[in-house]
Amino acid sequence: MAEDFKGISIVIPAYKPDEQLLELVRKLNGESFDDIIIVDDGSDASSTSIFETLENTTGCTVLRHEQNGGKGKALKTAFSYYSTSYPDGIGVITADADGQHHPDDIKKTAEALIEQPDALVLGVRDFSGEDIPLRSRFGNVLTKMVVKAASGMKLTDTQTGLRGIPTSFAEELHSIKGDGYEFEMRMILACRTYKRSITEVTIETIYMNDNESSHFHPILDSIKIYYVFLRFLFSSLASFVVDVSLFAVFSTVFKALMPMGFIILATVLARVLSSLFNYFMNRHVVFRSNQYPARTMIKYYTLAAVQMGASAGGVYMLYHTAGGHEVPIKIAVDSLLFLLSFYIQRNWVFKREASYIGREVNHY
Repeated sequence: MAEDFKGISIVIPAYKPDEQLLELVRKLNGESFDDIIIVDDGSDASSTSIFETLENTTGCTVLRHEQNGGKGKALKTAFSYYSTSYPDGIGVITADADGQHHPDDIKKTAEALIEQPDALVLGVRDFSGEDIPLRSRFGNVLTKMVVKAASGMKLTDTQTGLRGIPTSFAEELHSIKGDGYEFEMRMILACRTYKRSITEVTIETIYMNDNESSHFHPILDSIKIYYVFLRFLFSSLASFVVDVSLFAVFSTVFKALMPMGFIILATVLARVLSSLFNYFMNRHVVFRSNQYPARTMIKYYTLAAVQMGASAGGVYMLYHTAGGHEVPIKIAVDSLLFLLSFYIQRNWVFKREASYIGREVNHY
């Protein structure tokens, strides 16, 4: 029945599409999806007839980019149009133009969005089959590991293009950076910022011609995606360098003056200064938090005090056991503490109160 999906719009970004897009749209029309938004992302003249057919015979709304801007930009164009045209709608379902998403799975995703109108719905694939293209299998496994390690989110499929996006979230996504495939990863991370839960629905895994029609470039687009997480590593490594450098300077200054206590003093001074640097890096660069800083600062410095004691005590004991070599010992001890500190900062200091963090996402 047509009213089953009233308030749901289908969004399909398309760059040089083939007949698969026409076939998909016709099937969606037959499944009571009457509002379909297509974004022509700068396709050349070879695709003109396809877009004209979509616009004139299937009732689609076709939005056009003069030049290819990337999947993220195409999605944001569609979200902007949808938010303006249907401010009271339930949300949008994004699908790929290459036929990889079966209409039944699009329906399943829409039904999940109707049931949970405030959640991001991900249509997740099974990558365990032998017929999965290697670059798709490898890319998803690697991305899942990075997402889990960096943010604590345990997701089945981070690269899926089949998603259910609530109207209010579509509006919030206008401000998310990224015009390429990295936008979809940042959409997932934005759930943390906007305190949205994530629901997964299992879908069929379909690859057309070994995924040759995909415009995803594994190396270039992976670099863009993983750049989101490199801020975590950069902040920690920069602070580590600052801390070790200051420790070396203070050790040189105080070693002759305080031969029995220079390690502890140098550790304290170096950690106080490097922790200030690290806190502001994490707040303004890594997490880009706009929250009142008092709570996070208290937790951060509680952690810093414990870590400082562990560092000073560990270096002190190993220094006297080994009979010197305080700087190499410092590097070894703090390398271990770095891993523990990262985990605690992610899950306690800067943790946002989103329903999925540290838990399984909802599965259908």
